[in-house]
Amino acid sequence: MIILGINHFFHDSSASLVIDGKLFAMLEEERFTRRKHTDEFPVRAVEGCLQLAGITFAEVDHIAVSIKPTKNWGAKLAYGLAHLPNVKPFVKHELLHAWYKQRDLKSWYMKKFGETARKPPIHFVPHHVAHAAGSFLASPYEDAAILSLDGSGEWATSFLGRGEGLDVECFQESYFPMSLGSFYEAATEFCGFKPNYDEGKTMGLAPFGDPQVYGKEVSDIAQIDADGTIRIDLSYFRYQFWGYQRCAERFHKKFGRPRLPGEPFADNHNHVAAAFQHGLEECALKLCRVLRGRTQARHLVIAGGVSLNSVMNGRILREAGFDDIYVMPAAGDNGTSIGAALFVYHTLLRLPRVAVHDDPYLGTGYTDEAIEKELRQCKLPYTRHADITSIAARLLADGNIMGWLEGRMEIGPRALGNRSILANPAFPDMKDKINAEVKHREAYRPFAPSTPVECKNLFFDIKGESPFMLKVCDVLPEMKQTIPAVTHVDGSARLHTVNQRINPLFHDLLTTFGRITGIPVLLNTSFNIQGEPIIESPIQAIRCFSSTGLDHLVMGDCLVSKRPAIPTRTAASLK
Repeated sequence: MIILGINHFFHDSSASLVIDGKLFAMLEEERFTRRKHTDEFPVRAVEGCLQLAGITFAEVDHIAVSIKPTKNWGAKLAYGLAHLPNVKPFVKHELLHAWYKQRDLKSWYMKKFGETARKPPIHFVPHHVAHAAGSFLASPYEDAAILSLDGSGEWATSFLGRGEGLDVECFQESYFPMSLGSFYEAATEFCGFKPNYDEGKTMGLAPFGDPQVYGKEVSDIAQIDADGTIRIDLSYFRYQFWGYQRCAERFHKKFGRPRLPGEPFADNHNHVAAAFQHGLEECALKLCRVLRGRTQARHLVIAGGVSLNSVMNGRILREAGFDDIYVMPAAGDNGTSIGAALFVYHTLLRLPRVAVHDDPYLGTGYTDEAIEKELRQCKLPYTRHADITSIAARLLADGNIMGWLEGRMEIGPRALGNRSILANPAFPDMKDKINAEVKHREAYRPFAPSTPVECKNLFFDIKGESPFMLKVCDVLPEMKQTIPAVTHVDGSARLHTVNQRINPLFHDLLTTFGRITGIPVLLNTSFNIQGEPIIESPIQAIRCFSSTGLDHLVMGDCLVSKRPAIPTRTAASLK
C-alpha cells in the first residue's frame, strides 16, 4: 500500500511517501527551488520521493492532501461578509486562493494520471488533523494527549485532543482570529523581522529582554479559558483585517516605536520579545493543563508551526506534568504531507501502526562517486579518506569551521547532522565568528549543541532525549564556560541528542571529537546562509562553501580545504 502525501496550500510545500505503514521519504520543495517557505506545487518533491522509492506514479494507491478547503465554509463566508471591506487575507486565501490551489492540484493530477486506467483517489485531510493526528501516528505512543497550534488553517488555530491507537478525538478548537500563532507573529513584526517566517529570531532575542516590563499588558492580551479556548484582545492587532500588517496603533502606543529592519535593537524591542515569548509559554502551559486534566495521559504530542518554538517545548517538558513529549522534526506545515498520508493509511484505511518516526533522514542522498563528479566538474582539489570522521574531528578540534554533507538529507528546519555546519563549541569567539563570516546573520543569535545521547547529562539538564533539536534546556552551571559557543545568554541551549543506531556516522564524529578534546559536543547549525533553505546537494554545498568563511568541506569521504590544515590555536589557549 503506497500513500503519497502532499502539502501545497499555504507555505512550506512538501511531499511524503508512506509505504506499507512506514514513512519512507519526505522532501521539501524549497530545497530544490531555493525559495524558502515556498507554496509552489511540490512537483520536484513528489518526483524525488518516487525516485527514492524506485516506483512510478502508476503504483501510487492513494493521494492525501493536507487541507480540506470546504471545512468551516459557512463560518468563513459569514466572517467575510461581516467584515467587508476589511477582510483578513486569510478569507481571501480560503475563498480565492483555494480556487487557484485546487486548480494546480487538478492540473498536476490530470497530467500524471489523466490517461491511466488506474487513478488513485484523492483524500482531503483537514489541516489540523494532518498536524495533530499525523504527529500522533508517527509518535512512539499508543495513547497521548495532543496539542496543535499555528496561525490558522481552515479557520481553526488550535487542536486539543487525544490519540488512542489509530484514532484521534478533538476536544476543543479555537478559531481565527483567536490565534496564538498570529499573536506571536505581531511581536516578530514589531521587532523588525518578517512575520510568519522569522519567529525563531524573536525567540532568540527574548532572553535579552525582561518579560516583566510588559508582562501584565501581554498577559491581558492573550488568555486561555478553563476549557482551553484561546482569547485574544484584537484591539492591539490588524492581522484579522485586509492587508498584511500585524500590529495596530494601540500596539505601538503601548509598546513604543517598532524596529525597522536593520536598525539596532532598543530596550523596548528586547522587552516585547521577552514578554510575548513568556506569554506564549504561559498560554501553552495552560492548554497543557487542560489536556492533562481531561486525558490523564502520560505523554503529549505537540504539532503545528508554533511547536517549533523550542523554548516553549522545554518549559512544557519541565512543567506540564507529562513524562515526555514528542514533536516531529517537520512540525510545521511541511510535515502535514506526512500527517495526511499517515492519517489516510491508519485512520481511514484502518491499517495497523508498524513503525515509529524516529529517523529524520528521509531526503535525498549522494554516493561518493556522485560527489567526486561534482568536485571534478568544479575543478576543486580534494582528498579521500577511509576514516573521514577522524580527520574531521581533528580539524574541528583545531578550531576550523566545517561544512558537513553526509547520507540522506534530514527533514524540517533544524540541522540534524547530515546537512550541517560544525565547529568546536569551546572557543568563546566561535559564535560571533560563524554569525559574521559564514551565516551572515544577527550577532545575538545562538547556535545549538549536538552530543551523543549517552553524554547529554554530562553537560545539559534535560530528561529524555531531544533527537530533533526541538527542546531547549539549561546548560549545567559548571559546563557553561566549557562550551560557551553553544550556551545562550540565559544559560540555555537548544539541544540535539544523537543516537548511534539512527545516525552512526555523526555519532562517531561526536565521540571521536570527544576523545580528542574531552568534550563530546559540537556546535551544529544548518548548512546555509541567512535567507536560504538548507542545502540539498553537493553542488549547493560547494557554492555555500565557496562563498562563505567555511574552512573545510566534508562530503562523503571527500575533504575539500581552502588552506592547509595547520592548527593555529587551541581551545585551552583562549580560556
